[in-house]
Amino acid sequence: MTMMRTPASKALPKRLSFSRSILAAALMALAASSVAAVAAPEAPAPAVNPQVEQAVAALRAISTLQADFVQTDRNGQRLSGVLTLQRPGKIRFQYQPGVPLLIVSDGSALTMIDYEVRQVQRWPIRNSPLGALLDPNKDVARYATLTPTGHPDVVSMDVRDPRHPEYGSITMIMLKKPGAPGGLELNSWVALDSQNRRTTVRLSNQRYGLALPANIFRWNDPRTTGRK
Repeated sequence: MTMMRTPASKALPKRLSFSRSILAAALMALAASSVAAVAAPEAPAPAVNPQVEQAVAALRAISTLQADFVQTDRNGQRLSGVLTLQRPGKIRFQYQPGVPLLIVSDGSALTMIDYEVRQVQRWPIRNSPLGALLDPNKDVARYATLTPTGHPDVVSMDVRDPRHPEYGSITMIMLKKPGAPGGLELNSWVALDSQNRRTTVRLSNQRYGLALPANIFRWNDPRTTGRK
């Protein structure tokens, strides 16, 4: 994984500002439909493309996943780190050294911890866009459409709720790979929020089926000396 250097304290506020701005897009990622499924009456389900069904099945076939990630905003600024996922409900975005932010879900709530300003924000998973990846009850296929890629081994799936454009959208890129769960590997996603702020997240070195430490989805509360 290519890590960015932390040259001096002058660079840190800019990078933290960037990281906080892309957090909004990260929380948009992977399911524009999560709140709508609760807030709006169910419409008749449209016919689902078999490739969409295959892609959604591949995501749900993941038990545990760990991968390096690089986040890039529309200005080309980058942050890297390690993503750890355990279904159902648990995920951790561990940023590179020098960036005192952490995004983690313990299975019930998604939490952002900002250690620099000692701030904690929490959202129920069911109300978070990440619910599409973490919550097996979310019907991602209802809001997903395929985007042509011109390559038989690349699947591009766009997820958005037309009734709620304020939720933004997410385009997931998956590559055919025999060793990945369901035969498709999540390679990257592009999130676009309601202000047209674009964030790209690319994964590499994906590892599946790992035995994860029991405390990996816990976090230190900067407001106290305790651990959550």
